[in-house]
Amino acid sequence: MGENSAQIHKKDTKMELITTSAIIALVVLAVVVATIFSGLKIVGQTDIYIVERLGKYHKSLYGGLNLIIPYIDRVVAKVTSKEQLINMGQQAITNDNVSIFVDGIVFVTVMDAKMATYGVTNYQMAIENLAVTTLRGELGKITLDEAFSNRDKLNAALQVALGEAAFNWGVKIMRVEISEISVGKDIQESMNQQMKAERDKRAIELKAEAEKQAQIRNAEAYKQEQVLQAEAIERMADARKYEQIALAQGQADAIRLINDEMKKSPLAAEFLLTKDRISAFTELSKSTSKDKVIVPYETAEFIGSLSVIKDFLKDK
Repeated sequence: MGENSAQIHKKDTKMELITTSAIIALVVLAVVVATIFSGLKIVGQTDIYIVERLGKYHKSLYGGLNLIIPYIDRVVAKVTSKEQLINMGQQAITNDNVSIFVDGIVFVTVMDAKMATYGVTNYQMAIENLAVTTLRGELGKITLDEAFSNRDKLNAALQVALGEAAFNWGVKIMRVEISEISVGKDIQESMNQQMKAERDKRAIELKAEAEKQAQIRNAEAYKQEQVLQAEAIERMADARKYEQIALAQGQADAIRLINDEMKKSPLAAEFLLTKDRISAFTELSKSTSKDKVIVPYETAEFIGSLSVIKDFLKDK
């Protein structure tokens, strides 16, 4: 019985040792696996991890699977490379002593994760505070009307001022947009009245300009009409001139032909004279006057001869 008890006790002790060894091995394996997994870092596509080794910057981890040394390396910051929006709202006073509230957005992108982590405690808070301060200063340089009309100019001034400071923090100012500019109720009513007066003035100016242009068009139309009439008269005068020239040319040609024919035949002249006498007698017969005396050609010729002889004798 004693030997059996000793053997059983020995077996139990051996089992306990095996169990303890197995537990220790499992623990060690778990620690090793945990350590290995703690050294594996899966970084998102748009994320950047800042790693320190023994308290000093070591490297930056970018998108994908990365490996660090556990217990020695440590991820101290996670920065996104995506464009970020930083809101800014500020109560300010313009150059003409009008209190306004301005709301805007600053779009930023981290260009250097190391500088963004170590250059400033919180780059988003720093940019927001700087934007508010810069906005207050820029609004103090301009009037209310300029703030409304030159919003793009104000955006550009803010972007330049913020960009110079943000560059030292590894951050780039992509753009600045003033989303809203609001004033008090009394100022708003005054602005509405002013805009109404401006619209009325503009309407009067447009009406006057339209009437002026209409008068100019009418004057131009009248002038064009007069020019056309003058040109028509000139064309008619030219036509009459050409007609008279053509008629004179025709008469000259006719006289030249008659002279040519008379040179060729003496009877041609007698024919023309006879033709003219017939035409004259025809017109004379149409007259209703009773005081008409028809003298034959030969008698008229004889009387003409006597008149010539009489004048000759008087001279003697």
